[in-house]
Amino acid sequence: MNSQRRKNFKIEAFKHKVELDPKYAERTWKVLEHAIHEIYNNNASRLSFEELYRSAYNMVLHKYGDKLYTGLVATMTGHLNKIAKSIESAQGGLFLEKLNQKWADHNKALQMIRDILMYMDRSYVPTSHKTPVHELGLNLWRDHIIHSSKIQARLQDTLLDLIQRERTGDVINRGLMRNITKMLMDLGSSVYQDDFEKPFLDVSASFYSGESQQFIECCDCGSYLKKAERRLNEEMERVSHYLDAKTEVKITSVVEREMIANHMQRLVHMDNSGLVNMLIDDKYDDLSRMYSLFKRVPEGLSTIRDVMTSYLRERGRVLVTDTERLKDPVEFVQCLLNEKDKHDKIISAAFNNDKTFQNALNSSFEYFINLNNRSPEFISLYLDDKLRKGLKGASEEDVEVVLDKVMMLFRYLQEKDVFEKYYKQHLAKRLLSGKTVSDDPERSMIVKLKTECGYQFTSKLEGMFTDMKTSQDTMLDFYAKQSAELGDGPTLAVQILTTGSWPTQPTAACNLPPEILTVCEKFRTYYLGTHSGRRLTWQTNMGTADIKATFGKGQKHELNVSTYQMCVLMLFNSADGLTYKEIEQATEIPAVDLKRCLQSLACVKGKNVLRKEPMSKDISEEDAFYFNDKFTSKFVKVKIGTVVAQKESEPEKQETRQRVEEDRKPQIEAAIVRIMKSRRVLDHNSIVAEVTKQLQSRFLPNPVVIKKRIESLIEREFLERDKADRKLYRYLA
Repeated sequence: MNSQRRKNFKIEAFKHKVELDPKYAERTWKVLEHAIHEIYNNNASRLSFEELYRSAYNMVLHKYGDKLYTGLVATMTGHLNKIAKSIESAQGGLFLEKLNQKWADHNKALQMIRDILMYMDRSYVPTSHKTPVHELGLNLWRDHIIHSSKIQARLQDTLLDLIQRERTGDVINRGLMRNITKMLMDLGSSVYQDDFEKPFLDVSASFYSGESQQFIECCDCGSYLKKAERRLNEEMERVSHYLDAKTEVKITSVVEREMIANHMQRLVHMDNSGLVNMLIDDKYDDLSRMYSLFKRVPEGLSTIRDVMTSYLRERGRVLVTDTERLKDPVEFVQCLLNEKDKHDKIISAAFNNDKTFQNALNSSFEYFINLNNRSPEFISLYLDDKLRKGLKGASEEDVEVVLDKVMMLFRYLQEKDVFEKYYKQHLAKRLLSGKTVSDDPERSMIVKLKTECGYQFTSKLEGMFTDMKTSQDTMLDFYAKQSAELGDGPTLAVQILTTGSWPTQPTAACNLPPEILTVCEKFRTYYLGTHSGRRLTWQTNMGTADIKATFGKGQKHELNVSTYQMCVLMLFNSADGLTYKEIEQATEIPAVDLKRCLQSLACVKGKNVLRKEPMSKDISEEDAFYFNDKFTSKFVKVKIGTVVAQKESEPEKQETRQRVEEDRKPQIEAAIVRIMKSRRVLDHNSIVAEVTKQLQSRFLPNPVVIKKRIESLIEREFLERDKADRKLYRYLA
């Protein structure tokens, strides 16, 4: 195949040079210049835009772009100078309207001119690094109109004056304002900022500084906050209507600084209306307003939080040290719960459930509840009151609400083991006396404690319920096997308590009446015959009895009394009167318990089945007691409670505290051994810190006690001191 020869094509220039009329450029420009004048004079309808476009196109094509561009600048400048004079001559309120009208006309003219000179914009302007026609028109407007010596200051003053008038309640033409500010924005962000925004912010700062000072002198805190909120909303509305959206952050910042940040301390501490008064009077709306306004400024919320915390701690301190309130533990705890409910509601309704405020509330409660070392006892007494009778008839949901509230206070306690001690005592009395509302709330409370503190905390409490169930089964079996031997004697109901689970104390057994003693011995024989290797000890101080009594005129009553009271009353079957010494000798009841017992039988109005001589509220060893034949009651069944302080006496309190301290020792030692076993070598301060961390869920161990337990472990050779550094301890395997 023969290869074809390639042909090279070449484009050559015209051999005949085209000669243009020397006056072509000048003549064409005159046509275009006339067209621009007509456009500015609103006579554009008579122009042929197609011919004008072709004329401009040819000028650029024949390298007369520079002449066209220079002529455009000169022509537009001339027109703008005339427009400037027209605007300057406008009087009063017509000034802005004239400016707005001329701006609209200029924009319209600029659009037409740009269409005519489109080819110049596309070819000549980029290659010559010139400004495009539209941008050029804006720049010329800026330089010859807006920055005119007679317009610039006047425009600024007019705009600021209108805003000032609007702030003082006048109605202004917002549409006109929007057009003018948009013009400034269209001319470039720097024009808007320098010619309007900066002076606007400065004037606003001055205005709000003066107004805030005026308001704070004559308003209470709530009214001031309303005014500040209204001003803030007004400024945001103003921005949305006729200012640049970016101005909102800046103007609201000015209002926040001048009306809130500069007066925060004075507002929260304002006499009779500040934050504390709002908290006391439950002013949710004012508190919510303060929260939302202060949230906008630096350190605003921390200011509210600090004042609230100081107020709560002081109020709580007064509450927990008020001697009158301490007389009634139930009222004391109810006051704490009311305070918690009140401030929880405030944080929820006014402070947007802010976690930092909730934490501040919790830390305040933890602080003042632990100022009173009887708080664990009082919380247990409150629960005791509720679980005995306070929750009778309450729905399951209501019971859960009460228990959850108590658990909330329990979490604040640093000495949870002290609460456990008291709770165990009170639970034991409820279970043994059958005074609990029902088992369900009791078990629910134990589940909550178990969830909070672990199995170890509640294992003995659960053991108490197990014992009660086992005791019922045992008594059923006892009567099933012994019914023939027991005959018509007294009915016995025994609760068999496991020593480790119940808060029993060694107590001298009193002398039971012979009728009761016989049945007790039969039960002892039955029980020890059924269970080998066990020992029974009667806890007569914890029992109750129902006895039938006949008074004058044959009136019969059934008396519900304690075991001690039964022992005393049974003595009067064989004697009409007995002295204190005779009763003490016959029953061998401990003196403290005997006095309480006699006081409840002889000194309580409506329950005085005995008569005391001489009559007085207190029991002395010289008193004599007689069966009260004249006793009457509208009830067949009469419950005679033992006169006993609801809360512990000082000696009892000391005894409980001592038992708690003793119980803590093995726990502290166990924690030390656990830590040293894993760490092997540790200095004294680190051990104290680690032990405190491990045990703080139950109690805060005293560093002095920790030191003593370390010494004890060294003596028993669990640990040893380092020979070189005496502050270091080593674990001995």
